[in-house]
Amino acid sequence: MDAAIGEFCRKGYDAASVSDICREAGVSKGAFYHHFLSKQALFLAIMQDWLRGIDTQLFANRMPEKNVSQSIQDMGSTLGVIFRAASGQMPMFMEFMVQASRDEEVWNAVIAPYRQYQKSFSDLINEGKKEGSFRADVDVDEAAWILISLAVGILLQGVVDPGAADWERVTNKGVEMILDGLKRREA
Repeated sequence: MDAAIGEFCRKGYDAASVSDICREAGVSKGAFYHHFLSKQALFLAIMQDWLRGIDTQLFANRMPEKNVSQSIQDMGSTLGVIFRAASGQMPMFMEFMVQASRDEEVWNAVIAPYRQYQKSFSDLINEGKKEGSFRADVDVDEAAWILISLAVGILLQGVVDPGAADWERVTNKGVEMILDGLKRREA
């Protein structure tokens, strides 16, 4: 998988061949096809592996003893770990997006986690409404999409231009601003 990531980052999905990946990995084509049905299957496996890592980092911060607001703030703090993991992976991230625009199977694999994140954050925000920390009139679906958009946008900016800002600080400040808008005001 590391060899494939290198090839996809250097050449792009379309130009990287199974032969190139096998040569880089030091394995035969037979060994490749023993583990993966196709180059696309390998590509999707890489994406799923990457997303599993993000899920683990992101949702490890949801502790029952913390209120929802603190859990979301802690989730925002994990973006630093995700930035470091994504370091040097921008071409691969872009390949996922480009291939998603061209291939329905890749699109479905790329969009599924966003929809799962949206549902998870909607549920979390709804939980915040129930615990009384968020306003009753908050549209949980819209708030969830805003959180996801902040995370994806900052991740993209941080990978494209890592030195432009302290992206962990920007993330924490952005999450804080969103949470401030969601919080119930005391009368």
